[in-house]
Amino acid sequence: MAAVHRDDAYANLVLPRLLRQARLHGRDAAFATELTYGTLRLTGTLDAIIAVAADRDVARIDPPVRDALRLGAYQLLRTRVAPHAAASTTVDLVRAVAPGAIGFANAVLRRIAERDWDGWIDRLAPSADGDPVHRLALAHAHPEWIVRSFSDSLRAGGDPEETARALAADNVAPPVHLAARPGLMTAAELAEEVGGKVGRYSPYAVYLPGGAPGDVAAIHEGRAHVQDEGSQLVAAALADAPVDGPDDRWLDLCAGPGGKSGLLGALAAQRDARLTAVEVTPHRAQLVTTATRDLPVTVITADGRDVGQIEELPEQGFDRVLVDAPCTGLGSLRRRPESRWRRQPSDLAPLTRLQRELLAAGLRAVRPGGVVAYVTCSPHLVETEVGVTEACRRSGYPADLVDVRPLLPVDMPDLGGGPSVQLWPHRHGTDAMFLAMLRRGPGPS
Repeated sequence: MAAVHRDDAYANLVLPRLLRQARLHGRDAAFATELTYGTLRLTGTLDAIIAVAADRDVARIDPPVRDALRLGAYQLLRTRVAPHAAASTTVDLVRAVAPGAIGFANAVLRRIAERDWDGWIDRLAPSADGDPVHRLALAHAHPEWIVRSFSDSLRAGGDPEETARALAADNVAPPVHLAARPGLMTAAELAEEVGGKVGRYSPYAVYLPGGAPGDVAAIHEGRAHVQDEGSQLVAAALADAPVDGPDDRWLDLCAGPGGKSGLLGALAAQRDARLTAVEVTPHRAQLVTTATRDLPVTVITADGRDVGQIEELPEQGFDRVLVDAPCTGLGSLRRRPESRWRRQPSDLAPLTRLQRELLAAGLRAVRPGGVVAYVTCSPHLVETEVGVTEACRRSGYPADLVDVRPLLPVDMPDLGGGPSVQLWPHRHGTDAMFLAMLRRGPGPS
């Protein structure tokens, strides 16, 4: 908790190391993970509760004590831990970090324990106050601007229950999804090897039943990799989209850390095609190189917007192009518990500008008759439909939107009216991936 809030660390990177250092395994490690991730996910609402119970803004509480109270409040309100045990362990933690605050912590915990979670939501956001967004934000622990963005994307402004289901899905820890690399192993073989289940939709997906992905032999041997099922589906859709003419030059314009490049590279190997993977950050480019070893993939460290300016990225030089653009990541909040509190509406402007520039570069890179897949792991409309429309308008290159629904499994529900598709955790069990497909027309407009 301290590393996340003090050092802007990521829990999924820090916690495994701490668990190893503490030699926690099995149920103890699982509980520590739930406590950490759950507290981070619900931080905004926990802080609102603590502020009332403490009769002061949480910013005025000493950070180590504040973190301890968050952990204690989570145990009291969101777990089956007995109240006396939750209070006792929290006070012990406060005693270790700030002995002078023991009395204060005891008093705050007693007040928190007077209500359950729903009781606190009613206290903080009464149903009669007429502000459903505020209540949804507190009940499901999301900033209000994210609640509004989900509602807008779902077209559910008049259906708070649909928005609530989308928000609730972010607070459920997802299973680890693996991708079996085509040509190297099947999903059925991977599922048998790891004791998991074959995915619902992607022909390559397997749900890991537990344990650390790093312990999976198939990953070490390059036969599989970790990848959300939604990410597998959008990469496979690009590979399956019809193109006119040759089909042996593929491009991943924003490749780091390499999950989609790994799947595309395996598919390219089956078709005598070759993938160029572009990543602007050197250390992430190295991750792509590692992820695509022994596949027909060439990794270059460059800015994807430099199409036409460097030899490896010629204009009209590729048959298929993936633009998996940097985004707010609002579609993967369930996997990154602290992310929802770090992102701000002010992040949108520079990101959407970059997204549109990269999509315009993708349209320059693809030849007439080829296709460009534009992907974001965010459902925010300005990063999805609005971004595609603006990029096409400004690019100067003619492109037609392709209906992507026929490129996804026929049994996938709730794909909307096309031509683009927005996936959702509560509907599809995937991250909230957005996919639009464009076919390049002849010549500049």
